[in-house]
Amino acid sequence: MRHRGHGEQPDGSAPGATDSAKPFTAEQLEAVRKIKSCKDYYQTLGVEKTASEEDLKKAYRKLALKFHPDKNHAPGATEAFKAIGNAYAVLSNTEKRKQYDQYGEERSHPTRQRHQRDFEADISPEDLFNMFFGGGFPSSNVHVYRNGRMHFAHHNRQERREQQRDGGLALFVQLMPILILIIVSALSQMMVTQPPYSLSYRPSAGHIHKRHTSHLKVPFYVGERFNEEYSGNNMKNLERSVEDDYISNLRNNCWKEKQQKEGLLYRARYFGDSELYQRAQRMGTPSCSRLSDIQVLLDG
Repeated sequence: MRHRGHGEQPDGSAPGATDSAKPFTAEQLEAVRKIKSCKDYYQTLGVEKTASEEDLKKAYRKLALKFHPDKNHAPGATEAFKAIGNAYAVLSNTEKRKQYDQYGEERSHPTRQRHQRDFEADISPEDLFNMFFGGGFPSSNVHVYRNGRMHFAHHNRQERREQQRDGGLALFVQLMPILILIIVSALSQMMVTQPPYSLSYRPSAGHIHKRHTSHLKVPFYVGERFNEEYSGNNMKNLERSVEDDYISNLRNNCWKEKQQKEGLLYRARYFGDSELYQRAQRMGTPSCSRLSDIQVLLDG
């Protein structure tokens, strides 16, 4: 049986532009309620805590297609889709999964909402979906993220008139986060000491002189007075921080490269696209290669 989301929402959530406009089935509504009632990321994906990387991918592919807002219009489907993407993004990242396994359960009760915020993903659910499938469902909707929530803009005359009428207020509301960010950044620069190095060339911070760490030969940039301020143990500690930051960046980039490559491979196999499959096979993962080289040096 199909429902239309007019009037009061079955799950008590505020009606959204998309959720209330299109029909949905009772099964879709029940599935959304089930996802929203999950207590941890493993339960969200429907996997055991010992799940392998392949188990996580299989579960995510199935759920992402099922709950994508262009396919599931039940109230709360957008939040469920985001929860699924966030759960996969955290559990598929080795470092984030270790932290979640160590601290997540301790924070899940009684403040489960705060626990969820402590383990937010670094990628939006829509970007993660596109990384897996090479694009979302065909739709006339424009997906816009504000404050971590997915909103939809439908291109019709009525909404264009409303947008024109409320354009001034909407523009102010949209600019507010940017203005706040500028103010906070300015205050932070006045109150917090600039870090003594950057991993990239940053003239604005005075980091223009290139150096390399003595152990892993990681390149970094420092200011004019660096040699006067750092030597001996201070230098060793700083170089250790440089290498830790560099390795952390490599891990995150390696994860993204793997997800993009495997997503294209999956899409190529799903649609039987041999050209796309060959292109995905040739796609490199430079951050992963560099990370392997560094691991050899660390083990040696």
